[in-house]
Amino acid sequence: MSRLVTRLIVAAVAVAVAVPAFADVTLLNVSYDVMRDFYKDYNPAFQKHYQDKFKEKATIQMSHGASSKQARSVIDGLEADVVTMNQHNDIDAIADKAKLLPPDWAKRLPDNSAPFTSLQVLIVKKGNPKGIKDWNDLARPGVQVIFPNPKTSGNGRYTFLAAWGYALRQPGGNEQKAADFEASILKNVPVLEAGGRGATTTFMQRGIGDVLVTFENEAEMIAREFGRGNFDVVYPSVSIEAEPPVALVDKVVDKKGTRKAAQEYLSWLWSPEAQDIAAQNYLRPRDKAVFAKHASQFPNVKLFGINDFGGWQAAQAKYFADGGVYDKIAASVAKR
Repeated sequence: MSRLVTRLIVAAVAVAVAVPAFADVTLLNVSYDVMRDFYKDYNPAFQKHYQDKFKEKATIQMSHGASSKQARSVIDGLEADVVTMNQHNDIDAIADKAKLLPPDWAKRLPDNSAPFTSLQVLIVKKGNPKGIKDWNDLARPGVQVIFPNPKTSGNGRYTFLAAWGYALRQPGGNEQKAADFEASILKNVPVLEAGGRGATTTFMQRGIGDVLVTFENEAEMIAREFGRGNFDVVYPSVSIEAEPPVALVDKVVDKKGTRKAAQEYLSWLWSPEAQDIAAQNYLRPRDKAVFAKHASQFPNVKLFGINDFGGWQAAQAKYFADGGVYDKIAASVAKR
């Protein structure tokens, strides 16, 4: 080999090393059932943003299921770079039991790490044949109610607390009357699915039940999948504000070297582009300008929040822990 050829090869290798390669990164987002449609729209938009900003390709893998079951999977070893759940308690459990992120994780992003909100609504068959207008109609004899199990699903817990809060706000309302009201509703539940999407399938595809209680944004998914003329959405007189939180899983991203991409994936949720995607999926955006743009699709509903129950940890301990209020009510209904 001549000296000239050798120099050319060395030079070519040097150039190849000097040119920065486009790095690829893969993130796993462990999320809950009802967010499938939002992230189906958000992920391609984020990938374009990430490519434009960092000149790197990001691949997003999704895992969906009932929120609390998903949290349990992460605790048991599912290596999520980010978790996007429907209640803070599920991420608190990951921090407490698996020590994968710090206890104050919610303070790391705006709005207590919840980029948008939703609320519980009532979905009924077209024409509302049972005349369901508010929470009290769910306790009427002859009305079948579908919602997921509060023991396994954040959607179910929001539903339980929404009905409880409604009962407390009635004239003469107190905790005993709220418990009796919950028992009357539970008596009308023919089947408790593990998660929100299962409850939707039971109501829309299996034709079981007169009313489905779920998140407002789930109604849009139902419209897309089953047609807008097949059901009505009933906004109750009062409901609970759902704040679905997001968090980076520190020990996983540091192990995989994906912290930069995971942080960008979550923080971009507050961008005007992402907030608009949220609004298009009937999630109520935090960005006031984006909310104003879509205000006509979000009826004004009187809301209370989880802080009215002392926060998620207090609510979990009182209502949903083993032997708690929900278990006692469910046991009393089972004996009837």
